[in-house]
Amino acid sequence: MTLEPVHMRKISELAERIDRSFEFEEPKTAADIYKLLEELKVDGKVILKAVDRLFRGVVRTELMAECEDPYPVTYACDSGSTNPKTYDSGLFVDFCHCGLAATPTDLDVQRYRTIVCAAYSSSRSVAMQATSGWEEFDEGMGRAKLVRIAPDELNKKFPDMVHSLAMYLAESEHILFMKDRVDPSGFFIMDGTVYPKQLMYWLVLDDEDVKIRQNEDARKVLQNYIDIVDHFLEKRVPVIGFVKNPIDMQIMDSVRKKSEGFDLPWTLDSQFFRNLLSPEKCGSEGSGQGSGDWYSGNSGKNGKNGRNPGKNFGSRSSYITYTNWFLQPNRFYEKLLSGTSPLAAGDRLRQQLRHKFPLEDYALCFFMLYVPSTDVVFKVESPYGLVKDDFLRMQITKKVLFDLSLHGFPLTLTKADHLAKIRKVERQEIDKFFENMSPDKDYNDTRWGKISEV
Repeated sequence: MTLEPVHMRKISELAERIDRSFEFEEPKTAADIYKLLEELKVDGKVILKAVDRLFRGVVRTELMAECEDPYPVTYACDSGSTNPKTYDSGLFVDFCHCGLAATPTDLDVQRYRTIVCAAYSSSRSVAMQATSGWEEFDEGMGRAKLVRIAPDELNKKFPDMVHSLAMYLAESEHILFMKDRVDPSGFFIMDGTVYPKQLMYWLVLDDEDVKIRQNEDARKVLQNYIDIVDHFLEKRVPVIGFVKNPIDMQIMDSVRKKSEGFDLPWTLDSQFFRNLLSPEKCGSEGSGQGSGDWYSGNSGKNGKNGRNPGKNFGSRSSYITYTNWFLQPNRFYEKLLSGTSPLAAGDRLRQQLRHKFPLEDYALCFFMLYVPSTDVVFKVESPYGLVKDDFLRMQITKKVLFDLSLHGFPLTLTKADHLAKIRKVERQEIDKFFENMSPDKDYNDTRWGKISEV
């Protein structure tokens, strides 16, 4: 059955009541809040501060696309997953398959693959033979490994932990596997965050039900990401994490705690930045240096030398807006973490981690982008050790804006997604490999199972 006109009319009435409730009398609320982000403190700790000065920027996509690519050789790493699968034996398993895409296309680089299978069973009698080292295949261009989470390491979060371990181990190992095979003059994109935040959280948390910190492979993941950052800092090669769906809430939570008189309507930071970076919602008139002025990132007539580009931003497909860079020196979205890098692990685990650079160089920095044509907000992360270099920071920003202006999304990351993705038909085939087990199914599998995957 579908909704009849009478049903839609009633839904329209209900929606109208909600919609009318959100007519704000203070259109500049987002811009006013932005001033606080120059240095945001909670309980005496700086949790966010602007790198260099505070500003909002705008670039004309047509002009930016005509510029020279600051990094013509680009790499992007992504992993495909079966997603955590459960079987009638009580087994939880996830296969992650990681690849590296290149622009211009490099078939040799793209042939290298890393596959990690992570498995968990609560039964102590199950003797899964985890791989001690890597098993090579495809003439040495591929590597595979089976890792196990022990029964005493989990009493909950089974799918989450199996997936996190498989994904982060596959991605970090593949980047380290490929680091000396990529052009040192290139630009490197990681899909999602720079660091394994979900795994970091559970490694830090003292939880009797999730003792993943006991797992040797989980601890190795943390060291891997430090080694990755060490490599890029040493070679001075730009590396970013491109976050497609940012879900952080730290900034909004922190502003509420400051009790500055703001009645915040937003829960997610991305909701705030979408309003801040939408000229029609937040206004295009600046109110002085460091207070959220619009700054033109193009070297054209409008906005040169940081002047306000004016009210006329043009059609929604003609520009992209963005913020300055921010440093997160202490906590990110999880309160229990005292820092934004794997070196925040604390206790004995932190003492076991080796690193080559000062601790502050591993702290995360980020800036936000808004693409009006799709009404999408993106977050771009990079370690402070790179972002504190004025030239590298400018080049990284320009590269991201160039890619988005030209393609609407980083082209190489799209290629990496296609390269690594495990499709539905392949996931179904993997189920058949478990001859002694049947996949757990529920009603939704029956209801939606025949719908084609795009």
